[in-house]
Amino acid sequence: MQCYTELTPPTAVTHSIVLPFLSAQSNNLVIARGSLLQVFTTKSVSAELDHAHNAAYAQSTKSPGHYDSRINDDDGLETSFLGADSMLVRSDRSNYTKLVLEAEYPLSGTVTGLARVKLQSSRSGGEALLVAFRDAKLSTVEWDPEKHAVCNTSVHYYEQDELQKVPWAAPLGDYINFLAADPGSRCAALKFGARNLAILQFSQAEEEDIEMDDWDEELDGPRPAKELATTLVNGTSSNEETPNSSSFVLRLSNLDPSLIHPVHLAFLHEYREPTFGILSSTMAPSAPLGRKDHLSYMVFTLDLKQKASTTILSVNGLPQDLFRVMAMPAPVGGALLVGTNELIHIDQSGKSHGVGVNPFARQTTSFGLVDQSELDLRLEGCEIEVLSAENGELLMVLNDGRLCHVNFRIDGRTVAGLSVRPVAAEAGGSIVLGSASTLAKLGKASLFAGSEDGDSLVIGWTRKQAQSTKRKGRLHDASLDLDMDEEDLEDMDDDDDLYADETAPTKQESTAPSNSNGKSGELVFKVHDRLVSTAPIQSFTLGPGRVPTEEEDETDYKEVSSDLSLVCAVGKGNAGSIAIINREVQPAVIGQFEFLEARGFWTISAQKPVPKSLQADKGATSMGAELDASTHYDMFMIVSKVDLDGYETSDVYALTGAGFEALTGTEFDPAAGITIDAGTMGGSKRIVQVLKAEVRCYDGDFGLSQILPMLDEETGLEPRVVNASIADPFLLLVRDDSSVCVMKIDKTLELEELEKEDDTLLSTKWLTGCLYEDTTGIFANVQTDKGAKPGENIMMFLLSANGALHVYSLPDLSKPVCVVEGLPYVPPILSAGYSARRGSAKETVVEILVANLGDSTMSSPHLIVRHSNDDLTIYTPFRVASEESTELSKSLHFQKISNDRLAKSPAAVAEDEAEQQPRMMPLRRCQNVGGYETVFAPGASPSFIIKSSKAMPKVIGLQGTGVRSMSPFHTEGCERGFIYADSNGNARVCQVPVGDTTYAEIGMSLRKLPLHIDVHSVTYHSPSMTYVVGSDAAEPFELPKEDDYHKEWQIEKDLTFKPMVERGALNLINPVNWTIIDTVEMEPCETIMCIETINLEVSESTNERKQLIVVGTAIARGEDLPIKGRVIVYDVVSVIPKPDRPETNKRLKLVAKEDIPRGAVTALSEIGTQGLMLVAQGQKCMVRGLKEDGSLLPVAFMDMSCYVTAVRELKGTGMCLMADAVKGVWFTGYTEEPYKMVLFGKSSTALEVLTTEFLPHGNELSIVACDSDGGIHILQFDPEHPKSLGGHLLLHRTTFSAGANVPSRSLLLPRTLPLGHEFLSGGDDMNGNGMNGHTAVSQPQLVLLASHTGMLSTLAPLSEQEYRRLSSLASQLATSLPQFGGLNPKAYRAPTSTGAVGRNPPAVDAGVGRSIVDGAMLARWNELGAGRRAEIAGRVGFAGVEEVRATLEGLLGASGLAYL
Repeated sequence: MQCYTELTPPTAVTHSIVLPFLSAQSNNLVIARGSLLQVFTTKSVSAELDHAHNAAYAQSTKSPGHYDSRINDDDGLETSFLGADSMLVRSDRSNYTKLVLEAEYPLSGTVTGLARVKLQSSRSGGEALLVAFRDAKLSTVEWDPEKHAVCNTSVHYYEQDELQKVPWAAPLGDYINFLAADPGSRCAALKFGARNLAILQFSQAEEEDIEMDDWDEELDGPRPAKELATTLVNGTSSNEETPNSSSFVLRLSNLDPSLIHPVHLAFLHEYREPTFGILSSTMAPSAPLGRKDHLSYMVFTLDLKQKASTTILSVNGLPQDLFRVMAMPAPVGGALLVGTNELIHIDQSGKSHGVGVNPFARQTTSFGLVDQSELDLRLEGCEIEVLSAENGELLMVLNDGRLCHVNFRIDGRTVAGLSVRPVAAEAGGSIVLGSASTLAKLGKASLFAGSEDGDSLVIGWTRKQAQSTKRKGRLHDASLDLDMDEEDLEDMDDDDDLYADETAPTKQESTAPSNSNGKSGELVFKVHDRLVSTAPIQSFTLGPGRVPTEEEDETDYKEVSSDLSLVCAVGKGNAGSIAIINREVQPAVIGQFEFLEARGFWTISAQKPVPKSLQADKGATSMGAELDASTHYDMFMIVSKVDLDGYETSDVYALTGAGFEALTGTEFDPAAGITIDAGTMGGSKRIVQVLKAEVRCYDGDFGLSQILPMLDEETGLEPRVVNASIADPFLLLVRDDSSVCVMKIDKTLELEELEKEDDTLLSTKWLTGCLYEDTTGIFANVQTDKGAKPGENIMMFLLSANGALHVYSLPDLSKPVCVVEGLPYVPPILSAGYSARRGSAKETVVEILVANLGDSTMSSPHLIVRHSNDDLTIYTPFRVASEESTELSKSLHFQKISNDRLAKSPAAVAEDEAEQQPRMMPLRRCQNVGGYETVFAPGASPSFIIKSSKAMPKVIGLQGTGVRSMSPFHTEGCERGFIYADSNGNARVCQVPVGDTTYAEIGMSLRKLPLHIDVHSVTYHSPSMTYVVGSDAAEPFELPKEDDYHKEWQIEKDLTFKPMVERGALNLINPVNWTIIDTVEMEPCETIMCIETINLEVSESTNERKQLIVVGTAIARGEDLPIKGRVIVYDVVSVIPKPDRPETNKRLKLVAKEDIPRGAVTALSEIGTQGLMLVAQGQKCMVRGLKEDGSLLPVAFMDMSCYVTAVRELKGTGMCLMADAVKGVWFTGYTEEPYKMVLFGKSSTALEVLTTEFLPHGNELSIVACDSDGGIHILQFDPEHPKSLGGHLLLHRTTFSAGANVPSRSLLLPRTLPLGHEFLSGGDDMNGNGMNGHTAVSQPQLVLLASHTGMLSTLAPLSEQEYRRLSSLASQLATSLPQFGGLNPKAYRAPTSTGAVGRNPPAVDAGVGRSIVDGAMLARWNELGAGRRAEIAGRVGFAGVEEVRATLEGLLGASGLAYL
């Protein structure tokens, strides 16, 4: 059997909603990414800071290999100000809205809707969230502050058979199910199935107050008292607070017999009872049948107590292309109906106003519409959100990303009309590159635009004010413009209110349709923030991600670059991009040199002492400020060394632009011993060097000022320092006799030891500890809004031998402010009251570190626990405010963050020199490396712990061998970089690539390069080291100019609103700088269906082979003409480059082309051993060879059914797979003498297959088929099985559901395994990195799958023993771990039991109840505590936790793809 493992999370945003979720005062954005739910808060950041931050990123990533000395000198500064581009620009004083991730939860379901509802009482005081899932499930969740997590309030499911009365009904997941909630939070409705409506009621405490809103106590007397309790029908008391009553299901036909074909519904505003408007029809919509204006809009009021309804109004004769009902808040009210060609508003009285936005509106409907057909807009797939309810302003995002204003003209309480106006490009009308899947208003001047086709954006707007009208009227609209400061408005006189009559026409002018930019009151849109997305993954290939230029030294990059990268074509439309994905951080090397004896680095930025001659001068303070300004860069570096004889020394170096040189003539003593830690104290005026036997203090010029020896005055012993931590003005030392020493630097810059007033400090054995400067106040005893003074917020964390974490607030050593027990048990929630069961297993903790993780937008403290096997456990602190006490000891909790990365096992690093180092180098806190506040873990598995404001902390490895030590390195030539020494003795000065590269978002290195074309296929051409990308561009469809048979076509030749068709283009990309260097356009109406690099025979006489680019195309000139196709073969040749563009030295050259008269060319593959190719053309699969005259000779063929989506050959065997879009999978064989194709077996003929792949494992060969429902089917060919009819039918082993992340692309790749893996030890000594003379079948392999949601996953074969253990382990984890939303992970992964797959199995069933192991569940193994892990490991047959860990190490993450 196999194991399905998710490599990256889904990134396509499908739904979003804004609500106060975490508390009553918070403003939270909740988004759904298919099967992942994320909760964000918003943070306002100054636009100037954001611009400076982005400029620093761009500068640091512009050219890390070349250092410009003018960056910081006076001449460079002057030329930058006096350049040609210099102009006076007013500083941007507005604020940008940024997103900060608070929590995320993987779901065992596919989200189909989100809604908010205000409950009578909730744990957090905020509102509850309704989440609707595919297959008619509904969960109510709210935030639990005590657990710092989401909790399930109720779960509702409507999958019962009695709700599906008719046997021919499709499965629930096939219907468009949607969720709508009443704005008054009285109920919610879930439409599911063909015409079912589930109503979920909510208890409301204000129900009686609603009826008495107009009660006046002076006139009507005292308000009647509420009854304390009322008895419900079933006899229970209403005092038992239940958030919702039982739900009930309504048949829409019971509400009204005409509701046969419902289209959409929404609850309306400003009604006393829950009221919804529904769009429906009595007949199915059909454009070919000429059915016009058959939709009707009806409004119903629900009586929840009587479960009855009343029809308020009905509007008939609506256009048939309407597809959405959008409830409008006051003062507009009513509902906005959205169609593909028009917008129609219907108010509470049934009065309608509409506008047609293209010429088709007049032809498709007789409904009265205002004509704005000159706009030529297509509204399919558009999204609309309210910008200002008071002014009746809406924003519409079209399916191509363009922005439009929708303006309502309001006359008192009635709507007088509406108009649509595109936003000009210079006002931000084109900032959204692709279609939006959801819009949600974040604040008064910002909204979130989620997308499935590209990055999701936070968009902000400001209202442009014209100078001439600024003093006429106060046009500052509070509801739309938060970004105007008081300075912008101070010149407006208060007397402007006298001229109120002048502001009205100005406002009308601003809402009227206008194309001119700069009109008073026009909105200008900007991008404030973005969520990076890799969705949809259209195609992927393997190739080098970084090709060094001629100036760069290839040896610098060889050891720190992966062999291959995963290059993906992602996005749609203008959001099309190339994404380069690697497992680990690929540093940009600034300098490299041998440094065999280096064991530790510490870079220091110290303040030099003021010369005595200036101390008496009045300018001493300003001089000191100048000297302080020069300390922006690191100045010195202390290096601890161990030579070949084992002699320990330390040296100090002065840092230069991109390197360092030895510093002489100071009082630094190299022979004093090896450095344990080093840093600055006393406001950077003192350099502190911690040695094993003493602590040394130096001034800013390394003049020795103080030596403090490690001497125990009572015992006379000299304990050695093993661990140190510096946080100005304190120094913590942990010594080898398990004692601690805390020192403080005073105002005279002298270090002195603090008295240990607490006996526990003296008597307890301490393992390790650290200091932390609490900038957020999370560890303050009493939390206040005021920030603590520097030096007064230093916390000390000490871990005792019995596993208790003691927290002290320095300088108070009298007693700890908090003691947290049980850290070695690594429980999910760590608190002061935690107690483990007796005999529970423990983890060996060797180090703890409290450090900030984050980026320039947001950073927060985390507790990082390092274990003896180098695994990392990450906790985030939170406070629980209880009524009894708000003290730190009672309220401080730590929550474990899921981390599926496992360090290399000892067997894998036994030969690594990193294991032979004299001592384990501690975790290194880095304040700013590439803009990230991060922690680096040296050792055999070097890794960064990286967190961005929009992602959870992720442990991401550093490419290369083990690392002995690392330190931040910030100089003029290497800004925000780092220096490290690897286990081979090489030292490198590097930078973390940022700017277009992100890390924490998908847990891997992701470099996204926008191409702004609709890319859909990519392949790598290895001889030329280039990539070929296929793209499409939409262009108007032109009818043939002269056609004797269709005279009526001449009437349509002058159409202005023509249909758009795609035209393909072939783009050649050079990975030196990832730019397009050559483009070949296809014929009109010709689209590229597939591109492959195939090793073809180019000469019949010499049998010469060559890697060539083969392109399959389709020519579709209309539905009345047959589809044609072409096979085109290109080579990449070298040419003379263009001036100043050396990368343009290659171009595409046509080698051969073959027209296919019937059918498109939809799939290509190499086949056989003679350099031929397999071409899927129309309803045939044909083997073709390249002739020297440029033609493609067919030699064998096989008839297929409908549409071939994929063809695969198991390399060198002649065995082929052919997937049909409708008729399943065919398993065939190909022979060369004679040339022929033979059908071996086929699957069911009712299987919609998107992609298929072989998966060999030892002597077994499995067939993987992925269908359009997300099912992954494992099939097998076995002619000896009695049910297979002699092999004619394939056997169905099992089916596994990928849920929302439907695999649409696949690739068979070699699998790398850790040393000691049972596959390797079983007589096969391969390590997976090469063939070693074996056939492809004996090579361990896996299948890489890609989804339209942006998720990457793998399917890896398991041995029988592994399968039995891991399937039991996954079952145990499913019941032991909390499941969000009350969903069932087993049911989620189970195959679809209804519909076509249920009635027609994929093949002859021979599964014997087996299933694919859910690796997503195994990835949550580390969420359990140590005791629970040991218990489950023994229960499922493992020898212990270490054996589970060793098994998971070869499965989780991208461990099987070590070459990425």
